[in-house]
Amino acid sequence: MSKKPVFISRHEELPLQGGSTSLFLQIMVGIAVFLFSVTLSGVLAINSMLLNWNESILGSLTVQIMPSTHLNQDKAIAETLAHQEKALDVLRNINEVEKAEPLSDKQLTKLIQPWLGDGISIQNLPIPRIIDVKIKKGASLDYMDLAYKLAQATPMASVDNHKLWLNKLIRFADGLKLLALSVLVLVVMITSGAIFYTTQTSLGLHKYTIQILHLMGAKDTYVAQQFAKRSAVLALQGGFFGLLVGLPTIFGIASLAQQIEGGIISEARLSFFDWGAILSLPILAGLIAMITAYYTVKQTLQKMM
Repeated sequence: MSKKPVFISRHEELPLQGGSTSLFLQIMVGIAVFLFSVTLSGVLAINSMLLNWNESILGSLTVQIMPSTHLNQDKAIAETLAHQEKALDVLRNINEVEKAEPLSDKQLTKLIQPWLGDGISIQNLPIPRIIDVKIKKGASLDYMDLAYKLAQATPMASVDNHKLWLNKLIRFADGLKLLALSVLVLVVMITSGAIFYTTQTSLGLHKYTIQILHLMGAKDTYVAQQFAKRSAVLALQGGFFGLLVGLPTIFGIASLAQQIEGGIISEARLSFFDWGAILSLPILAGLIAMITAYYTVKQTLQKMM
C-alpha cells in the first residue's frame, strides 16, 4: 500500500481570513493610496518646477528696447536697432553677464503669435526689441547699477528682473505644496484610524478564541503578530489596487498640463527617484498597517486580560 505524502504547514489558530472588516480595510487603503499617489506626484512635480525655475529664470533677465516713434517706418526700425546695439555694448562689458543676445524677428513673432494670431509681420508693428541676458552662475548683479548704465547709454532701454514676479509664483507654489502636504498627513491619519478600527472590530469578534489561546500559553506578542501579518497583506492588496487606479490619473493630469502653453507648467518633471517613491506606496501602506495593527492589539490585550 502506497503512502500519501504528508505536507507539514503552520496552522493559524485565529481565523482572520475573509469577513467584512477585511474588505473594508482593503477599500480604505486602496482609496488612501490612490489619493496619496496623486497628491505626492503633485508635491514632487512642484518641487521639480521650483528647482527648474531657480536654475533657468533666476539666472537671467531681459532688457526691453522701446520702439522708435519716427513717422518713417524704415527709420524707426533703424533707430530702434541702434538703441539695441548701444544696450548690447553695455551688457557685454559687465563682468557678471555671461551672455547677452537679442531675440531674432522669428523669436519675437513667436512670442506675439498667441495674442495676434498667424500671419503677423513685426516689421509692420511698433513692438519693443528684447535682449535675453544670462548671468554667470553664482554672480551677484547690481540691478540698480545696471539700470543706471543702460539709461546713460540709451533712454529707450528698461530692465525686467524676473525675480520680482517669480517670487510671487514661488509663494503660490509653496502654498500649493503646503496644502498638498496637509492632505498627505490627513490621508495617513485616516488610514491609521481605519486600520485601528478594523483591528479593534476583529479583536472583538475573536475575543473568546484569543482567551483560549491565552489559557494554552500563547503570549500577547504571538496574537499581535497574527493580526499584524494579516493587516499587512490586506493593505498591500488594497494599496496595489489604489496604485493601479492612481497611475492613469497621474498620466492624465500630466497630459492636460502639457497642453498649457507658456512653459511654466512644463517645467514640472518627475525623476526616477520620484517614481520610485510613488511606486513604493503600497509597501509603505503595508508597513503602516502592520505596525498600527501590532501595537493596537498589544495595547488592547493588556487592558482586556
